[in-house]
Amino acid sequence: MRIISILTALVVMAVLYGVVMERDRLLGWANDIAPTAGAAPAAEDPADTAGAEAEEPAAPETRSGAVAVMAMRSVAQEIDDAVLLRGETQASREVDVLAETSGRVISEPLRKGSAVETGDQLCRLEPGTTGASLAEAEAALAEAQAQRPQVEARIPEAEATLAQAEAQLEEAQINLTAAERLSENGYSSRTTLASARASQRAAEAAVRSAEAGVKSAASGIDSLEAQIESARAAVARARTEVDNLTIVAPFSGVLDSDTAELGALMSVGTACATVLQLDPLRIVGYVPEAEVSRVRQGAPAGARLIDGATVAGQVSFIARRADETTRTFRVDITLANPDLAIRAGQTAEIAIEAEGAMAHLVPQSSLTLDDDGRLGVRTVDADSTARFLPVTVLRDTRDGIWVGGLPAEIDLITLGQEYVTDGVPVAPSFEEIIQ
Repeated sequence: MRIISILTALVVMAVLYGVVMERDRLLGWANDIAPTAGAAPAAEDPADTAGAEAEEPAAPETRSGAVAVMAMRSVAQEIDDAVLLRGETQASREVDVLAETSGRVISEPLRKGSAVETGDQLCRLEPGTTGASLAEAEAALAEAQAQRPQVEARIPEAEATLAQAEAQLEEAQINLTAAERLSENGYSSRTTLASARASQRAAEAAVRSAEAGVKSAASGIDSLEAQIESARAAVARARTEVDNLTIVAPFSGVLDSDTAELGALMSVGTACATVLQLDPLRIVGYVPEAEVSRVRQGAPAGARLIDGATVAGQVSFIARRADETTRTFRVDITLANPDLAIRAGQTAEIAIEAEGAMAHLVPQSSLTLDDDGRLGVRTVDADSTARFLPVTVLRDTRDGIWVGGLPAEIDLITLGQEYVTDGVPVAPSFEEIIQ
């Protein structure tokens, strides 16, 4: 049974090879043996024979071993100078305004859709003891600042005491020198010399004490300055707490949600409202990697919205990294929207001005891959052999795919390209000319 299966498979393979690869030879062999099978046909009217020959023309002759394929001649065209893609409108800014302190809401809520300006109140929280903390911090600051004149007055006093002590020390040194010389010559007693030395030591101690007083006065100034700075920081913190009781709009826009309800208890990080900025507006689209090089920063761009309205703007951002899933690059278009007529989230067909490109319009079914995985098409070369040419996809349309990277004129294989490789002889039958 296994031998029969193998023989059957070989027979089927031989038949398929003959039908696909040797079709012309089989047809010719069938035509040669057809007249000899059976009795001679009856005589036919010459006019009928002529009509039959006119209705069924003979099949085109092919070279021996050539593969029959369908082909068409294509001439490159310059496609329009716009990169087309789809996208959606987005707010240029969107932020959830959060509470930075805790408290109960004491302000009436604003409803979503309301227009707000920069600095407008969104939520107001109950002050509680925050005001008392600010008053206490301000009082501590005032007290510290009031001590400054008294502390600063100590420095001149300490410096005057130091100068007096230094003068006394100098006088004591002179008296000691004189007493020592008189004692050496026998004109002064030992008691006088001892008294002069004691006076010098007392003067030195007075100088050291005065220097310590100067340092103490300077240290008092530094301590007071630190106390004043600490009081200022406490006042700043208290004022920040007071300011945080009023939550305001960070920029002009519209509310995308109601503000917090009256009486609601808010904690740090609780959302008060969501604010959108729709002027200017942003349209976000994703351009294929084959066309991203044609898009430039600042290029004029237009968009048609789903309701038929058209708008114009400029390219403000081109992503430097492709999306890992779609292999496309994000492109942002910024446009003015002063009357807020365009809403965020609307679908848009985008056209970005770009340089034109020469391309061929080919059927999607004609695209194939070579052994290295490159995308391309197979063409009929000048010597009637198949040849693979890599392509770059520029645009996908209902009529076909625009591809670049090909010569100006090609004979494109549209049927049978999967059965031939480079250098295989082909017998093309042409369909039509695409121009």
